[in-house]
Amino acid sequence: MIDPTSPVAPSAGLPETLSARIEKVIGVDPELRPATKPQFGHFQCNAAMRLAKSEGKPPREIAQRIVEELDIDDLCEEPEVAGPGFINLRLKAEVLAAAAEHVRTDESTGIQQVPEPQRVVIDYSAPNVAKSMHVGHLRTTIIGDCFRRVLGAVGHTVIAQNHIGDWGRQFGMLIEQILDEGIDPAELTLEEADALYKRANAHFNEDPDFARRARARVSVFQGGDEESLAIWRQLIEISKQGFNAAYERMDVLLTDDDLAGESTYNDDLPVVCAELEDSGVGVIDDGALCVFLDGFDAPLIVRKSDGGYGYATTDLAAIRHRVGALDADRIIYVTDVRQGGHFAQMFAAARKAGFLPEDVSAEHVGYGMVLGNDGKPFKTRDGSAATLESLLDAAEAEAPRPIALAAIKYADLSSGLQKDYVFDAERMVQTTGDTGPYLQYAHARCCQVLRNAEETGLTERAVTRVDEPAEQALAMALSRFGDVVHELAQNLQPHKLCTYLFELATAYSTFYEQCPILKSEGEVRVSRLGLCEATRDVLAAGLDLLGIDAPERM
Repeated sequence: MIDPTSPVAPSAGLPETLSARIEKVIGVDPELRPATKPQFGHFQCNAAMRLAKSEGKPPREIAQRIVEELDIDDLCEEPEVAGPGFINLRLKAEVLAAAAEHVRTDESTGIQQVPEPQRVVIDYSAPNVAKSMHVGHLRTTIIGDCFRRVLGAVGHTVIAQNHIGDWGRQFGMLIEQILDEGIDPAELTLEEADALYKRANAHFNEDPDFARRARARVSVFQGGDEESLAIWRQLIEISKQGFNAAYERMDVLLTDDDLAGESTYNDDLPVVCAELEDSGVGVIDDGALCVFLDGFDAPLIVRKSDGGYGYATTDLAAIRHRVGALDADRIIYVTDVRQGGHFAQMFAAARKAGFLPEDVSAEHVGYGMVLGNDGKPFKTRDGSAATLESLLDAAEAEAPRPIALAAIKYADLSSGLQKDYVFDAERMVQTTGDTGPYLQYAHARCCQVLRNAEETGLTERAVTRVDEPAEQALAMALSRFGDVVHELAQNLQPHKLCTYLFELATAYSTFYEQCPILKSEGEVRVSRLGLCEATRDVLAAGLDLLGIDAPERM
């Protein structure tokens, strides 16, 4: 919490510091907003108009009183009351320069560590064993990776959980098909295992005898049959190899250390059911163990009438494990938006059962679909369902891998997550407009200026003055980076970081055009080189939080 009486600390964020000072005077959030036009200063406050009714006085009179009581001489020029009661605030040039210089010299580029770090579990990616990752896995993996980077950057301990589908009835079908065909599963690739899955599924639907044997195999497999388990382990191993190849290609942080598949919780399933029954939270209804919850049309079925377990059982066991063994303070699930109802019911059941205490937050972050140019779910050129690999191929056909990845990740993260978005590789790889490659180009442009300076012996950099409007706008943008990152860590809305980085790149472009850098002289040149360096560092840090490479040349 910022002390509103303390001198400005650039690392605290200029808007936050200024807002705290005003709130001390008026007693409510001033809802500070960026000025709509440069002539109105840097910020505007309309608190006087909101207070007019409760105080029974004209807004301009209230605004004048607020201005007289404000203690912001160390931050701003003389405040101005305008119009019906707006308060216009203009930061001092030396304050802006100090804020930008702090960002330049701070190893974390102005990102403060949270005062009370948490243990945050993020459940994301979650492909299925023996099946290729599809378009949906693109989104969960990119989004989860971004959350992991951001939450770690502000000081939380992040525990990734890749909840792969490595258990269930499909393995009876797969194992039986492998035995029928006499295949050595260790020789399969993930693509071949996927094809095997499709053959087994067709076989199951077409041959009643095979279906009977596949169902029987489930009991044999889950009962500990070593031949079946050996095949299962081999299927997991080849799947891991395929998953890891995709993660490496996508440049995300997931490794085998993050794996926590459905099978992880096998031993916990009967324990969960017993605890629910013993506590009375779970009741037997028509032979099934159910949890009835207010506000939901149907009960949560935890154990089926035939004694079998489903997704709900495993998910409850996972929550119980993450709160207990992993000591989580916050749990985040990144899945398709259509699973929102499932997770709402799951969290309600876990809280009722005591598995999810009130002081542990649980959030489902849902995402929309990836669409083709026709506005329908994305498919490959031959009309088949899109795999993750096919999307990566489509982007890399338009640009080198680092640029293609920037295009994909930025397109995925830059719109509201719950929205569907169109996968248009040709548009996404453009280096103009609001795209990932445009931000990469802005970073490379900064690097080029700094290289040119070094080649001519100009190595001194320090932001000491920002006299021109374009310099001040850039310094202001730089000072906001830490606040934007902290807001993302709290609210999980990556499009706001994307918007910020685009605005920063745009501010730098204006600065570059209006304020000569290498052709200026003395302190002005040193300061402008400092602004360039700070911009480079913030763009690199911001792109890294999005999982995007920041090339020095393009």
